[in-house]
Amino acid sequence: MLPIAVDLMGTDLGSAVVAEGIARAEGAAVIAVGTAEALAALPSGVERVVASEVIEMTDDPASAPRRKRDASMVVATELVKQGRAGAAVTFGNSGAAMATALLKLGRIKGVARPAITVELPVPGATPTVLLDAGANTEVQAAWLHDFALMGTVYARARLGLEAPRVGLLSIGEEPGKGTSLVKETFARLEGDARITFLGNVEGRDVMSDRVDVVVTDGFTGNVVLKALEGAARTFAHAVLSALAPAGESDAVADAAIERLLPLWNELTPDATGAAALLGVDGLVLIGHGASNERAVASAIRNAVQLAEGDVVSTIRHYEAKESNRA
Repeated sequence: MLPIAVDLMGTDLGSAVVAEGIARAEGAAVIAVGTAEALAALPSGVERVVASEVIEMTDDPASAPRRKRDASMVVATELVKQGRAGAAVTFGNSGAAMATALLKLGRIKGVARPAITVELPVPGATPTVLLDAGANTEVQAAWLHDFALMGTVYARARLGLEAPRVGLLSIGEEPGKGTSLVKETFARLEGDARITFLGNVEGRDVMSDRVDVVVTDGFTGNVVLKALEGAARTFAHAVLSALAPAGESDAVADAAIERLLPLWNELTPDATGAAALLGVDGLVLIGHGASNERAVASAIRNAVQLAEGDVVSTIRHYEAKESNRA
């Protein structure tokens, strides 16, 4: 198993948080990439690669990887291309991370566009895989077909599902509901035996145990993701406010909060840590710039699991079959 290349730089909270996350990902082999100063804060025994430049959040995503060729994000992705790392994980500029992945790794043959793949928590059940979550605001039916295949591969490797159930996000469950794009995609997915296609699903199904993989365009997917994140924060704040002790101590409130903490730990994005960019010819995971130590550790473990599951090679195999069939 190759180590995971972790970019220390460009985050909102600083490289020390990423370094602590690496320390928490016990048992995972890591190559830390960053400036000499940032690498000095790492615990002993962690392999290090020095990068002299940093892509900042304010840098232009499209041009930064070409201008800053020795940036930590670029160097980490290059390690995947060289076969020295099984995956690259970054918590920096997400647009630049996508541009870097395409520049250094290219797309898998047969994949028209990569997709950002996120896991949405489902209490008491396996998470729902959602793609695309923001890479492609406008899509074609063939691209959504690719997303369904890639989401199937991801759910098998990451969630251990033998036949993940795939749903197409629409405004109604009936086959005739939705835009012309949704209808065309429905016909494509319905005819592909490699996909366990449920048909159309609605927004209410996304965080349920009815479906395992939800496919949509990047615009809609990002809106769904941000809406759910906002709703979760609002609900959590409302519950905590309602349970606030009336006096110095409130045993009922304290007990309720204690019971709710495991649920919050299950629902928080920190449990997954990063989103996989599927469709590029190498494994790249992109985390939020404000990721804490737990999120960093989770992202590294996620990367290990996807690398062990050989997700990229499996997508290559699927796409080769699709090309031969065409």
